Formats: sequence, C-alpha cells, structure tokens
Amino acid sequence: MGATQSHLLRRWIFTLKYKSLVGRRGKKKAVIAVGHKILIAAYFIIKDKVAFNELGEDYLNNFRKDKLIGYYKKQLEKLEPNIDSDKEAA
Repeated sequence: MGATQSHLLRRWIFTLKYKSLVGRRGKKKAVIAVGHKILIAAYFIIKDKVAFNELGEDYLNNFRKDKLIGYYKKQLEKLEPNIDSDKEAA
C-alpha cells in the first residue's frame, strides 16, 4: 500500500468516526472526539516508537458486532423466556 493510499485510509477511518458521532453528539463534540482519537493514537505511536497500525475498512463495522449480538439475545430472552437462544434462525 502506497503512502497516499495509507493516508487516505487513515483519513477515511477518522471520517467514518466523525460521521458516526455527528448525528448523536453534534458537530463540535464530534470534532473534539476525533481530535482526541488522533491525539491518543499519536501518543502511543511516539511512546512505543511504532508505525501507525491501520485497522482496516471493516474495523468500525464489526467493532461491537459480538457484543450487540449478545445484547439482543438477552433482550429476546427477556421478552420470550422460552426461546432457545442457541438455535440458529432457519
């Protein structure tokens, strides 16, 4: 991956984070949150003396997938305690 592609991917990840926050928190707070995310990344890059590790395009999409699945299973069990949550939906 070239330097330009790497830069665009980083910018893309921060853009996605901004877009996910702006609807819930507003523009100003989303900018501050993304700036905080950049500062935290920069701190650990400098502290550990490592290169920026790109997480990939699917990182934000799959970040909480397992936790959300468990959460929704529990919610279903509360609504209908007789449902077997280990069964796969056919």
